[in-house]
Amino acid sequence: MSKILIIDDEKELVMLLEDELKAKGHKVLVAYDGQKGIELSREQPDLIILDIMMPEVDGFEVCNAIRGDVLCPIIFLSARQSETDKIKGLTLGRDDYIIKPFGLRELIAKIEANLRREKRSQYINEENKRVKLYFGMLSIDIRERTVKIKNNIIPLTKREYDIVELLAFNARQVFSREQIYEKVWGYDSDGDSATVVEHIKKIRAKFAESEPSVEYISTVWGIGYKWNRI
Repeated sequence: MSKILIIDDEKELVMLLEDELKAKGHKVLVAYDGQKGIELSREQPDLIILDIMMPEVDGFEVCNAIRGDVLCPIIFLSARQSETDKIKGLTLGRDDYIIKPFGLRELIAKIEANLRREKRSQYINEENKRVKLYFGMLSIDIRERTVKIKNNIIPLTKREYDIVELLAFNARQVFSREQIYEKVWGYDSDGDSATVVEHIKKIRAKFAESEPSVEYISTVWGIGYKWNRI
């Protein structure tokens, strides 16, 4: 059973979706406005369905407010089809996007696909207090600060590992090189964000030695970089 949070002001749609998800055995949390959605996100749902066009606090604002605290997939719902909205959602950390009106079966399929992907990508071993992230053949051990591909340790420098951890913990969220530089090197560093480009080149080269056919870090042209869920 998964915990799913629905944030949408269309009550009939929410009630229909809530009934369908409960029938499939999921626990459902419901918010009819953005502020309530932000509050309910503190319950750490396994997936969030988030409408963009809501009064007062819209979906973009909600996503921006909660993305630093929740790692679960976020599926945006929108009646707008503009490329700008899709890019903005991608930058804020959405995982999927579906246009209204949509078929209920289509949305349920996207929900189930994202839940399956999330279960494969993240594993938490509470007994050992160790956190591991899994992406295909790559694993990240947060406590030991190590990255492995096919059980081979990838020899990353401290900065390289910090970049990998930042991107992987926020998989599919796009970061500009300036954002990466500020988060990894710090606001007061004297260097230049151009160094991020060189570090990511080195990370990719090291990953390619063990798994040349898989792209874990993608370039989003004109925006920055993102980590792919494999």
